[in-house]
Amino acid sequence: MPAESVSQAEFNAIRVRVDSSLTVDLLAQRLRVQLGRADLVELGVLARKAASEEEYAREVERRFVGESGFMLFAEFDHGAWLSRFGVRRQVLRWILGNPLIAITMLRHDVTAGLFAPVEILLTDRQPLEGSSVTYLKPSTLMGSHPDVLKAARALDQKLESFITRGASADA
Repeated sequence: MPAESVSQAEFNAIRVRVDSSLTVDLLAQRLRVQLGRADLVELGVLARKAASEEEYAREVERRFVGESGFMLFAEFDHGAWLSRFGVRRQVLRWILGNPLIAITMLRHDVTAGLFAPVEILLTDRQPLEGSSVTYLKPSTLMGSHPDVLKAARALDQKLESFITRGASADA
């Protein structure tokens, strides 16, 4: 049965790359210590059992959120399989976020959930030394609703702060 309708909308996103003199391993370690670990099953159980939004938020913060305000949902080590094809690179893709941040956007437009949580890519800088973190700036992905854009711009700042703090050779 064919779909009743299909629509398309073109948009432009801003791709950000933060370069660091750190190795990918050290960069990942410095970012990881700022993150909490998400357990998707437990987040769902907590949502069903919490007596209120306040209790849910309090428990999410206590149990899952790291000092950056984010939690790591998933990690893909592309480098592990790229080598099978002769590509010798360190490439880690992380999915991170926080449902307490996501709700600030999704309550106004649930399609913002296509880009929340966010994704970052950690790579080595061959043939150069060091590493990079690449991501798409959330506010350029989330649509045009004013309340969504306001929340997404706050997310832009939080994400940039998290990444630059981890990528800095001085910290």
